[in-house]
Amino acid sequence: QVQMVESGGGLVQAGGSLTISCTVSGFPLNRCVGWFRQTTENEREGVAALGTVGTTPYYSDSVKGRFTIVRDLPKNTIHLQMTRLNADDSAIYYCAAPKFSYLCPPARWGDSTWYEYWGQGTQVAVAS
Repeated sequence: QVQMVESGGGLVQAGGSLTISCTVSGFPLNRCVGWFRQTTENEREGVAALGTVGTTPYYSDSVKGRFTIVRDLPKNTIHLQMTRLNADDSAIYYCAAPKFSYLCPPARWGDSTWYEYWGQGTQVAVAS
């Protein structure tokens, strides 16, 4: 049974940093995993994705240069390191995985409908 559990959300000041994590059980984390975020006003937005070891990560334009997706294989955990946070980054953050894919296709990584498994989300609030 696949489980994805996010942790590490919280309140942070604008300009600050925060790392959120997603621990996965049910499959090894050497395959495509993505991070999404959602607010009550907006649709779920793909933020970052990482395929198998050795592949290049993807980032949305809104977070490129500020966020880093990092995999910890021994702990089967994927982290999202967020820096220079601003109010627009406030959202519920979700990790997700497709049913089975080592790669994150360039045309699909940001499409929430392509993903099969989801965590419950972790709230990130940035105080301006």
